[in-house]
Amino acid sequence: MWHKIPPFFRNKYVLVITAFLVWLTFFDRNNFISQVRLAKTLTEKRVQKDFYLNEIKRDSISMHELMSDTVSLEKFGREKYIMKKDDEDVFLIVREKKKK
Repeated sequence: MWHKIPPFFRNKYVLVITAFLVWLTFFDRNNFISQVRLAKTLTEKRVQKDFYLNEIKRDSISMHELMSDTVSLEKFGREKYIMKKDDEDVFLIVREKKKK
């Protein structure tokens, strides 16, 4: 049986390296599979970080605009919270969604 195996695979160094690679790939605490999974998670988190940084930047600009300009503050209040002056009437036009 031992003689049927090619001499390259009977070499003790090849056996040790193969066992080491199998250990690193499947059994080690920091195995290759978990490293790939962690790299994927890290990439997703970086994308989320960029998204939230852009959202913070956009919100900071709109907040600065609202704090500095009374016209934009009034427009925001009227559109977002349906605010009105005492002598005004507000009519909301609600459009029905088209059925597909």
